[in-house]
Amino acid sequence: MGAPSRQHFQLGQTFFGFNSSYRIQLHETIFNMIWFGEGRWDWDTVYNMPVFLRNFWIKKINNIIEQQNKQHAQKTKR
Repeated sequence: MGAPSRQHFQLGQTFFGFNSSYRIQLHETIFNMIWFGEGRWDWDTVYNMPVFLRNFWIKKINNIIEQQNKQHAQKTKR
């Protein structure tokens, strides 16, 4: 009696997990929060942060950067 053949195990992915594109997005988000957070968070804190809270802070950071870009654009037009 040998090992079972693979043809009997035709199950797909049975565990709910994240695909590789989500992992890239997750690590880009972590990098951006650490980089633009200017040392307010460390990697472990951001990685273990609940998703809704991480999304909240990313939106806040995006708004601040957009405002800074608008102010810079107004100053350069003068």
